[in-house]
Amino acid sequence: MPDIEAYFDGLCLPRNPGGIACYAYIVFVDGKEVRRDFGLAAEPLSEHASNNVAEYTALIKALEWLVENGHASRRVEVRGDSQLVVKQMNGEYRIKNRNIVPLFQMATLLRKKFADISISWVPREQNKDADRLSEQAYNNALLENPGLLDRL
Repeated sequence: MPDIEAYFDGLCLPRNPGGIACYAYIVFVDGKEVRRDFGLAAEPLSEHASNNVAEYTALIKALEWLVENGHASRRVEVRGDSQLVVKQMNGEYRIKNRNIVPLFQMATLLRKKFADISISWVPREQNKDADRLSEQAYNNALLENPGLLDRL
């Protein structure tokens, strides 16, 4: 079992692309939750707002937090339900979308800072907490920016 488990998720609602893209991640150290975070992944209603941007942002934010908090030397398992992101990060899929290239590059650079890290796909049912957190980010975005609803 890894020392650290991180779960990430992203969404873009009510349309993809061009909706409100949100990220979320949760980190467990030795089985205990130590961090959860969520927020906007891109400018709402912009061409950069997409599910894939949100998923990559969630992965990057989780990796950044792990590095900043001294966990890069530990055994880390990162899990997400985005097959695209996981397979791109593991070299199984090519990157075709130009908006994703800088995010992929940033995630790759962060990944290199870890001594022992794996990024794996899990079914959505095993990512429920991160999924709920990304939905909370979306709801918060609407509450904090009521004008977004009018622009949708």
